[in-house]
Amino acid sequence: MEVLFTFDMKKHQEEGLITRFPEVRFHFNKKPEDKEIQTATIIVTYGVDIDTTLLDRAKSLQWIMVASAGVEKMPLAEIAERNIMMTNVRGIHKTPMAESVLAHILSLQRSLPLMYERQRSKEWNRKVGSTELKGSTALILGPGAIGSEIGRLLQAFGVSTIGCNRSGRVSESMDETIKFEALMDRLGEADFVITVLPSTLETEGLLTAAHFKAMKDNAVFMNFGRGDLFGETTLVAALKNNEIRHAVLDVFETEPLSVDNELWSMSNCTVSPHVSSLSGKYVERALVIFEENLDKWQQGDMDLVNLIDMKLGY
Repeated sequence: MEVLFTFDMKKHQEEGLITRFPEVRFHFNKKPEDKEIQTATIIVTYGVDIDTTLLDRAKSLQWIMVASAGVEKMPLAEIAERNIMMTNVRGIHKTPMAESVLAHILSLQRSLPLMYERQRSKEWNRKVGSTELKGSTALILGPGAIGSEIGRLLQAFGVSTIGCNRSGRVSESMDETIKFEALMDRLGEADFVITVLPSTLETEGLLTAAHFKAMKDNAVFMNFGRGDLFGETTLVAALKNNEIRHAVLDVFETEPLSVDNELWSMSNCTVSPHVSSLSGKYVERALVIFEENLDKWQQGDMDLVNLIDMKLGY
């Protein structure tokens, strides 16, 4: 069996895999054009290098392990057509992303951006308008692994949490869970609207101008999921019209965000360049899931962790 990694790792991580799975032949940091693609049974990738050209060359490929949560840019139909299994690392982002969301919320509530600005101008001014997080309400779209961890941290600060998903299924660390259909009626209750939804046919364009109008005018909107959840011009209009207090964006319709995009210069918008999930433990956590699945694979157990449903896209 041959396993091919299309990204680089630390030497001790490579050696750890070789030691634990001596019967497996590993190829590290390979490119789509490398000859080893043709004989690999398993490819471990961040996903962006998987296209139909690679699939045509990967004659022995049976399983793609994506070291990322999002798979929407991959050729899912072609992968399914070839009966290739695919898994991802759903769940490993929850700690850094939840901490990032909490950091932004606390920063805004405690007026940290204003304090930083006044420090630069050496202005001593105790009128900052800070407020407490306790007693507020957060509506979290996508209360899965990441959303539930965000909810857990917020509940520790005395925040009420409302989860919103497709099914309305009860979610961990949510005081209540509602379906997408009920979203419009509940937006007006939320001080924070936080989305960590994946990109699917159902979520693309889910939020409209009417949704932003339904939010509190002092609400903070945060998108840490995918940039196609709403039209960017719709959000810009909501910010200009003061329909919401602030937006914190970690993902965008087009990345990287162009230098002439007006979101950069809007005082009521925080631009985060898709960095909320970054952590020095990223690869380490991804390998934990991969090693568990590789153990299963060797034993003939195809009930892999984080198996992707190609029709749903997650």
